[in-house]
Amino acid sequence: MRKFAFVLLGFLILSACKQNTMSEHETVIAFRLKPGEDLQKGIENIVKQHAIKAGWINTCVGSLTDYNIRFANQPKTDSGTGHFEIISLVGTLSENGSHIHLSISDSTGKTIGGHLMQGCKIYTTAEIVVTATDRFDFERAEDGTTPWKELQIKVKR
Repeated sequence: MRKFAFVLLGFLILSACKQNTMSEHETVIAFRLKPGEDLQKGIENIVKQHAIKAGWINTCVGSLTDYNIRFANQPKTDSGTGHFEIISLVGTLSENGSHIHLSISDSTGKTIGGHLMQGCKIYTTAEIVVTATDRFDFERAEDGTTPWKELQIKVKR
């Protein structure tokens, strides 16, 4: 009986690795980007493919050969080539504009992070899980509090 429970639990976990409705409002989307693909473009393709109006990144593990990120309050990006582990990938997702931050570490453990830009090339994999909801619309607009377009959350009734 115990073995059956573990097999059933494993099946349920594997089943959740595809698109799966969590509730009537949330959908989980799991996907993998392959070597040479662009991390930012790959995520945006999923956002468009699934018409995500309001979503967020749950988790990501993987590696890069090239990175291109923008540090806080800097107009230009920083880039590099080598082998880097993805330590963290977080952000809000929407067809109306996404905002994603990336942390990576090199072979010595030195870690840097910033705003994800195009040009981050996958080394071996990027295994990503996102959740989308139909309860909100995320939009980006200038609101006078900063010079940038910031997240505007519209609650759907």
